[in-house]
Amino acid sequence: MSVELRQRILSGIVMAAVTLAATWVGGLAFRALAALIAVLVYYEWSRMTRLAERDFRGHALGWLSVAAVALNLLIGDEGLGTPIAGGFIVTAILFMLVRGGTAWLPGGIAYASFSGISLAAIRGADQPGFVAMLFVFAVVWATDILAYFVGRRLKGPKLAPRISPGKTWSGAIGGTVSGVAAGCLLSLAFFPALSPRTVVIAFALSVASQAGDLFESFIKRRFGVKDSSHLIPGHGGVMDRVDGLVFAGFAAFLLAIMHAAWSEDGGTSVAAVLFGL
Repeated sequence: MSVELRQRILSGIVMAAVTLAATWVGGLAFRALAALIAVLVYYEWSRMTRLAERDFRGHALGWLSVAAVALNLLIGDEGLGTPIAGGFIVTAILFMLVRGGTAWLPGGIAYASFSGISLAAIRGADQPGFVAMLFVFAVVWATDILAYFVGRRLKGPKLAPRISPGKTWSGAIGGTVSGVAAGCLLSLAFFPALSPRTVVIAFALSVASQAGDLFESFIKRRFGVKDSSHLIPGHGGVMDRVDGLVFAGFAAFLLAIMHAAWSEDGGTSVAAVLFGL
Protein backbone atom coordinates (compact mmCIF):
# COMPACT_ATOMS: atom_id res chain seq x y z
CA MET A 1 0.00 0.00 0.00
CA SER A 2 1.42 3.36 -1.03
CA VAL A 3 1.98 6.17 1.46
CA GLU A 4 -0.57 8.36 -0.35
CA LEU A 5 -3.25 5.66 -0.25
CA ARG A 6 -2.54 5.02 3.44
CA GLN A 7 -2.91 8.75 4.15
CA ARG A 8 -6.14 8.85 2.16
CA ILE A 9 -7.66 5.94 4.08
CA LEU A 10 -6.61 7.26 7.49
CA SER A 11 -7.80 10.79 6.68
CA GLY A 12 -11.12 9.42 5.43
CA ILE A 13 -11.66 7.40 8.61
CA VAL A 14 -10.85 10.39 10.83
CA MET A 15 -13.12 12.73 8.85
CA ALA A 16 -16.03 10.28 8.89
CA ALA A 17 -15.60 9.62 12.61
CA VAL A 18 -15.48 13.32 13.51
CA THR A 19 -18.43 14.16 11.27
CA LEU A 20 -20.66 11.36 12.54
CA ALA A 21 -19.70 12.02 16.18
CA ALA A 22 -20.56 15.71 15.83
CA THR A 23 -23.82 14.78 14.10
CA TRP A 24 -24.71 12.38 16.92
CA VAL A 25 -23.93 14.92 19.66
CA GLY A 26 -25.56 17.82 17.81
CA GLY A 27 -25.85 21.21 19.47
CA LEU A 28 -22.65 23.22 19.78
CA ALA A 29 -20.49 20.34 18.49
CA PHE A 30 -22.26 20.21 15.14
CA ARG A 31 -22.63 23.98 14.86
CA ALA A 32 -18.87 24.26 15.43
CA LEU A 33 -18.28 21.74 12.65
CA ALA A 34 -20.60 23.71 10.33
CA ALA A 35 -18.82 26.96 11.22
CA LEU A 36 -15.41 25.38 10.59
CA ILE A 37 -16.55 24.11 7.19
CA ALA A 38 -17.77 27.60 6.26
CA VAL A 39 -14.45 29.21 7.25
CA LEU A 40 -12.28 26.61 5.50
CA VAL A 41 -14.44 26.69 2.37
CA TYR A 42 -14.02 30.47 2.13
CA TYR A 43 -10.28 30.12 2.70
CA GLU A 44 -10.01 27.67 -0.20
CA TRP A 45 -12.40 29.62 -2.44
CA SER A 46 -10.45 32.86 -1.93
CA ARG A 47 -7.18 31.01 -2.44
CA MET A 48 -8.27 29.40 -5.73
CA THR A 49 -9.84 32.57 -7.12
CA ARG A 50 -6.95 34.72 -5.85
CA LEU A 51 -9.26 37.25 -4.22
CA ALA A 52 -6.48 38.84 -2.18
CA GLU A 53 -4.56 39.63 -5.37
CA ARG A 54 -7.63 40.92 -7.21
CA ASP A 55 -9.09 43.10 -4.45
CA PHE A 56 -7.50 43.11 -1.00
CA ARG A 57 -10.21 45.27 0.63
CA GLY A 58 -12.94 43.14 -0.91
CA HIS A 59 -11.13 40.07 0.36
CA ALA A 60 -11.13 41.56 3.87
CA LEU A 61 -14.89 42.15 3.58
CA GLY A 62 -15.30 38.51 2.61
CA TRP A 63 -13.45 37.33 5.71
CA LEU A 64 -15.51 39.67 7.89
CA SER A 65 -18.69 38.25 6.36
CA VAL A 66 -17.79 34.61 6.89
CA ALA A 67 -16.48 35.30 10.40
CA ALA A 68 -19.81 36.91 11.31
CA VAL A 69 -21.74 33.93 9.95
CA ALA A 70 -19.46 31.46 11.74
CA LEU A 71 -19.87 33.34 15.03
CA ASN A 72 -23.63 33.31 14.60
CA LEU A 73 -23.52 29.55 14.01
CA LEU A 74 -21.57 29.07 17.22
CA ILE A 75 -24.03 31.22 19.17
CA GLY A 76 -26.86 29.16 17.74
CA ASP A 77 -29.28 31.90 16.72
CA GLU A 78 -30.47 30.20 13.52
CA GLY A 79 -32.94 32.93 12.62
CA LEU A 80 -30.16 35.48 12.06
CA GLY A 81 -27.85 33.38 9.90
CA THR A 82 -29.56 33.95 6.56
CA PRO A 83 -30.16 37.72 7.08
CA ILE A 84 -26.52 38.20 8.11
CA ALA A 85 -25.24 36.31 5.07
CA GLY A 86 -27.72 38.07 2.79
CA GLY A 87 -26.72 41.49 4.07
CA PHE A 88 -23.04 40.85 3.47
CA ILE A 89 -23.71 39.38 0.02
CA VAL A 90 -25.64 42.50 -1.00
CA THR A 91 -22.85 44.68 0.43
CA ALA A 92 -20.26 42.72 -1.53
CA ILE A 93 -22.28 43.09 -4.74
CA LEU A 94 -22.52 46.85 -4.21
CA PHE A 95 -18.84 46.93 -3.34
CA MET A 96 -18.10 45.13 -6.60
CA LEU A 97 -20.30 47.42 -8.70
CA VAL A 98 -18.97 50.66 -7.21
CA ARG A 99 -15.31 49.71 -7.12
CA GLY A 100 -15.20 47.46 -10.18
CA GLY A 101 -14.33 44.35 -8.21
CA THR A 102 -14.90 40.70 -9.02
CA ALA A 103 -18.08 38.62 -8.80
CA TRP A 104 -16.03 35.87 -7.17
CA LEU A 105 -16.25 37.90 -3.92
CA PRO A 106 -20.05 37.77 -3.35
CA GLY A 107 -20.03 34.29 -4.87
CA GLY A 108 -17.51 33.12 -2.29
CA ILE A 109 -19.39 34.71 0.59
CA ALA A 110 -22.62 33.03 -0.51
CA TYR A 111 -21.01 29.64 -1.12
CA ALA A 112 -19.11 29.54 2.17
CA SER A 113 -21.81 31.09 4.36
CA PHE A 114 -24.65 28.89 3.17
CA SER A 115 -22.40 25.83 3.39
CA GLY A 116 -22.44 26.26 7.16
CA ILE A 117 -25.95 27.69 7.52
CA SER A 118 -27.68 24.92 5.55
CA LEU A 119 -25.88 22.11 7.39
CA ALA A 120 -26.69 23.63 10.80
CA ALA A 121 -30.33 24.10 9.76
CA ILE A 122 -30.65 20.50 8.59
CA ARG A 123 -29.20 19.06 11.81
CA GLY A 124 -31.22 21.35 14.08
CA ALA A 125 -31.46 20.37 17.73
CA ASP A 126 -33.78 17.36 17.79
CA GLN A 127 -33.93 13.69 16.79
CA PRO A 128 -35.66 14.31 13.42
CA GLY A 129 -32.83 16.72 12.60
CA PHE A 130 -30.30 14.01 13.36
CA VAL A 131 -32.10 11.63 11.00
CA ALA A 132 -32.39 14.34 8.33
CA MET A 133 -28.63 14.96 8.44
CA LEU A 134 -27.93 11.24 8.18
CA PHE A 135 -30.32 11.10 5.22
CA VAL A 136 -28.38 13.81 3.39
CA PHE A 137 -25.08 12.08 4.20
CA ALA A 138 -26.42 8.75 2.94
CA VAL A 139 -27.63 10.21 -0.36
CA VAL A 140 -24.46 12.21 -0.98
CA TRP A 141 -21.97 9.53 0.02
CA ALA A 142 -23.75 6.76 -1.89
CA THR A 143 -24.01 8.98 -4.95
CA ASP A 144 -20.34 9.91 -4.83
CA ILE A 145 -18.99 6.41 -4.22
CA LEU A 146 -21.18 4.51 -6.67
CA ALA A 147 -20.88 7.16 -9.39
CA TYR A 148 -17.12 6.62 -9.26
CA PHE A 149 -17.22 2.83 -9.38
CA VAL A 150 -20.07 2.51 -11.89
CA GLY A 151 -18.47 5.10 -14.15
CA ARG A 152 -15.12 3.30 -14.10
CA ARG A 153 -16.78 -0.04 -14.75
CA LEU A 154 -19.23 0.89 -17.51
CA LYS A 155 -17.53 3.99 -18.95
CA GLY A 156 -19.50 5.35 -21.95
CA PRO A 157 -20.29 8.94 -22.99
CA LYS A 158 -18.78 11.75 -20.95
CA LEU A 159 -21.10 13.79 -18.75
CA ALA A 160 -19.30 17.14 -19.02
CA PRO A 161 -15.97 16.62 -20.81
CA ARG A 162 -14.96 20.28 -20.76
CA ILE A 163 -15.45 20.53 -17.00
CA SER A 164 -14.62 17.08 -15.65
CA PRO A 165 -13.34 14.63 -18.31
CA GLY A 166 -13.51 11.63 -15.96
CA LYS A 167 -17.25 11.77 -15.28
CA THR A 168 -19.63 9.70 -17.42
CA TRP A 169 -23.38 9.45 -17.88
CA SER A 170 -23.25 5.86 -16.66
CA GLY A 171 -21.59 6.99 -13.45
CA ALA A 172 -24.10 9.81 -12.98
CA ILE A 173 -27.07 7.48 -13.45
CA GLY A 174 -25.53 4.79 -11.25
CA GLY A 175 -24.77 7.35 -8.56
CA THR A 176 -28.31 8.73 -8.65
CA VAL A 177 -29.90 5.28 -8.37
CA SER A 178 -27.58 4.44 -5.48
CA GLY A 179 -28.22 7.76 -3.75
CA VAL A 180 -32.00 7.30 -3.94
CA ALA A 181 -31.71 3.72 -2.67
CA ALA A 182 -29.49 4.79 0.25
CA GLY A 183 -31.86 7.61 1.19
CA CYS A 184 -34.87 5.29 1.10
CA LEU A 185 -33.13 2.64 3.23
CA LEU A 186 -32.09 5.27 5.76
CA SER A 187 -35.64 6.55 5.97
CA LEU A 188 -37.05 3.04 6.45
CA ALA A 189 -34.53 2.43 9.24
CA PHE A 190 -36.19 5.18 11.29
CA PHE A 191 -39.76 5.38 10.01
CA PRO A 192 -42.31 2.58 9.39
CA ALA A 193 -43.34 3.77 5.93
CA LEU A 194 -41.62 5.44 3.02
CA SER A 195 -43.14 8.70 1.83
CA PRO A 196 -43.16 9.26 -1.96
CA ARG A 197 -41.89 12.72 -1.14
CA THR A 198 -38.78 11.17 0.39
CA VAL A 199 -38.01 9.30 -2.84
CA VAL A 200 -38.41 12.46 -4.94
CA ILE A 201 -36.25 14.51 -2.58
CA ALA A 202 -33.55 11.82 -2.49
CA PHE A 203 -33.45 12.01 -6.29
CA ALA A 204 -33.22 15.82 -6.18
CA LEU A 205 -30.44 15.78 -3.57
CA SER A 206 -28.47 13.20 -5.53
CA VAL A 207 -28.64 15.34 -8.66
CA ALA A 208 -27.74 18.43 -6.62
CA SER A 209 -24.77 16.58 -5.15
CA GLN A 210 -23.40 15.78 -8.60
CA ALA A 211 -24.02 19.36 -9.71
CA GLY A 212 -21.96 20.54 -6.74
CA ASP A 213 -19.12 18.25 -7.77
CA LEU A 214 -19.21 19.64 -11.31
CA PHE A 215 -19.37 23.21 -10.01
CA GLU A 216 -16.17 22.79 -8.02
CA SER A 217 -14.51 21.08 -10.99
CA PHE A 218 -15.46 24.11 -13.09
CA ILE A 219 -13.83 26.49 -10.59
CA LYS A 220 -10.64 24.42 -10.42
CA ARG A 221 -10.42 24.19 -14.21
CA ARG A 222 -11.19 27.90 -14.54
CA PHE A 223 -8.23 28.80 -12.31
CA GLY A 224 -5.94 25.93 -13.26
CA VAL A 225 -5.65 24.17 -9.91
CA LYS A 226 -5.74 20.45 -9.18
CA ASP A 227 -7.00 20.57 -5.59
CA SER A 228 -8.76 23.28 -3.61
CA SER A 229 -5.90 23.10 -1.05
CA HIS A 230 -3.71 20.57 0.72
CA LEU A 231 -5.36 20.71 4.12
CA ILE A 232 -6.40 17.02 4.14
CA PRO A 233 -3.60 14.49 3.59
CA GLY A 234 -4.35 12.31 0.58
CA HIS A 235 -7.61 14.12 -0.21
CA GLY A 236 -6.69 17.67 -1.18
CA GLY A 237 -8.91 20.33 0.35
CA VAL A 238 -12.16 20.66 2.25
CA MET A 239 -14.05 21.80 -0.85
CA ASP A 240 -12.86 18.66 -2.65
CA ARG A 241 -14.62 16.59 0.01
CA VAL A 242 -17.78 18.63 0.67
CA ASP A 243 -18.64 19.98 -2.80
CA GLY A 244 -21.51 17.53 -3.27
CA LEU A 245 -22.62 17.85 0.35
CA VAL A 246 -22.73 21.64 0.05
CA PHE A 247 -25.08 21.63 -2.94
CA ALA A 248 -27.26 18.88 -1.47
CA GLY A 249 -27.44 20.88 1.76
CA PHE A 250 -28.35 24.01 -0.21
CA ALA A 251 -31.13 22.10 -1.95
CA ALA A 252 -32.58 20.62 1.26
CA PHE A 253 -32.41 24.01 3.01
CA LEU A 254 -34.09 25.76 0.07
CA LEU A 255 -36.86 23.15 -0.04
CA ALA A 256 -37.52 23.72 3.66
CA ILE A 257 -37.68 27.50 3.18
CA MET A 258 -40.08 27.15 0.27
CA HIS A 259 -42.26 24.69 2.19
CA ALA A 260 -42.29 27.00 5.22
CA ALA A 261 -43.38 29.90 3.02
CA TRP A 262 -46.29 27.86 1.67
CA SER A 263 -47.32 26.22 4.94
CA GLU A 264 -49.65 27.84 7.44
CA ASP A 265 -47.31 27.76 10.44
CA GLY A 266 -44.31 29.07 8.50
CA GLY A 267 -41.89 27.03 10.60
CA THR A 268 -41.44 23.67 8.89
CA SER A 269 -38.15 21.91 9.69
CA VAL A 270 -35.94 20.28 7.08
CA ALA A 271 -36.77 16.86 8.59
CA ALA A 272 -40.50 17.47 8.18
CA VAL A 273 -39.99 18.31 4.52
CA LEU A 274 -37.74 15.29 3.87
CA PHE A 275 -39.92 12.69 5.53
CA GLY A 276 -43.39 14.21 5.27
CA LEU A 277 -43.75 14.49 9.06
